[in-house]
Amino acid sequence: MKKFLFFSALVLALVSCGSKGNGELVGVYSRAYADPTPFGMVFINRGSFTTGTNDQEANWAMNSQSKTVSVDAFWMDETEITNGEYRQFVMYVRDSIARERLADPAIGGDESFKITQDRQGNEVVPYLNWDKPIPWNKPNEDQKRALDSMFYVGEEAIDLVPQLNAMRLNYRFSVADYKQASEKVNKFNALKNRYDRSVDGLGVTKDSADVMVKKDTVYSVDGGYVNQTIYRPLNSRGDFISEKILNIYPDTLCWIRDFTYAYNEPYMKMYFSHPGYGEYPVVGVSWEQATAFCVWRTRLFNLHQVEAGGPLVQDWRLPIEAEWEYAARGGRDLAMYPWGGNYIRTAKGCFLANFKPLRGNYTDDGYMITSFVAAYPPNDYGLYDMAGNVSEWTSSVYAESTLSFVNDMNPDYQVNVKSNEPDVRRRKVIKGGSWKDIGAYLQCGSRTYEYQQETKSYIGFRCVRSFIEGQKN
Repeated sequence: MKKFLFFSALVLALVSCGSKGNGELVGVYSRAYADPTPFGMVFINRGSFTTGTNDQEANWAMNSQSKTVSVDAFWMDETEITNGEYRQFVMYVRDSIARERLADPAIGGDESFKITQDRQGNEVVPYLNWDKPIPWNKPNEDQKRALDSMFYVGEEAIDLVPQLNAMRLNYRFSVADYKQASEKVNKFNALKNRYDRSVDGLGVTKDSADVMVKKDTVYSVDGGYVNQTIYRPLNSRGDFISEKILNIYPDTLCWIRDFTYAYNEPYMKMYFSHPGYGEYPVVGVSWEQATAFCVWRTRLFNLHQVEAGGPLVQDWRLPIEAEWEYAARGGRDLAMYPWGGNYIRTAKGCFLANFKPLRGNYTDDGYMITSFVAAYPPNDYGLYDMAGNVSEWTSSVYAESTLSFVNDMNPDYQVNVKSNEPDVRRRKVIKGGSWKDIGAYLQCGSRTYEYQQETKSYIGFRCVRSFIEGQKN
């Protein structure tokens, strides 16, 4: 499967040598750029707000703080990522693996599923041929052998209809550790054009052999994958890039695991796969899987931009905690809830979000578990379900004292945790409250956490993308 990592991109509009500007500095510019509105996203303009809880915390904690902060402009999904949208990711990974197997000489042997030459007949690094359809219905013997390996067979098969083996759906991608790259000890020596002698935070000069960086690597063992952190001398920017291989299928068993002595098997079997739940928020997705989705979504769009000759765009990503809270308040600085009021019912007694009202009457708001997205009115920014339905992952690390030390400009606390680090560093902030939470967790300032590798039936996510203002016309 061919993957790309866009570390950074600079598109230069080359001008002819006739435009020397008569010896004057005239610059190199492209045409004026306006960041187009991404499909299904809402623009949130830059601004300042008071972050923190507006009411006594539900767990009687003594860590309530408030702080005036500013955040830059960004785009945000108007709803949580749905089952249908996440299925597109799953089907992409499925089809990628199928084409790899069909092209593999040891399995399918059909080289036409990969492109090895450009239009001029020049050799290129082989990549998947997405124009050639996969013969799911009428494969020949070799193709059948390649495709059958993607389904449960033998004693693992329990249904009459062939069932896709979710354990095969592994997505390979790369991530850059910008935090580690920005450390002073890892600074590139521009005078020597290499990573050489660096100064650490204590003012001590270190030889390059002593400058070690942490990098995650993945390798195969007995048909599975092992993620391991390695230490190596800093020689190139590649030492800051970690490779990941991650199974991306949602954990459907979370519907049973999360609730002891409850009959939730129907949700386990049908919630993600059945078309009736297509417009419901995806759940059972870990923070790591949500991050992989963002990487795939960025690549999907930027490959289209390359083919169309357009500029690359900022990465899709999970929102930082401050962005999420700013967006949830909808421009109302001290709003307790996304709709702006201090109550969770309308004047007519109707609930304003999907949560667990009163003494556990799950159905009093009209739904037993999740509702379809946008079932309730949006906030003033046009964002749906910023309270209730499902809690949402953010990219921020959870700490009780975060507001005490983060910056007041785009405040955030992130740690790129390696595979050998303790779990306490894997706590990620979740926001918004869910269908199984009481009303206190619906407040804009309420925050709690979950470990990034965990999957829950009440946690989903939505994406953001930083805004590129562009130059003036």
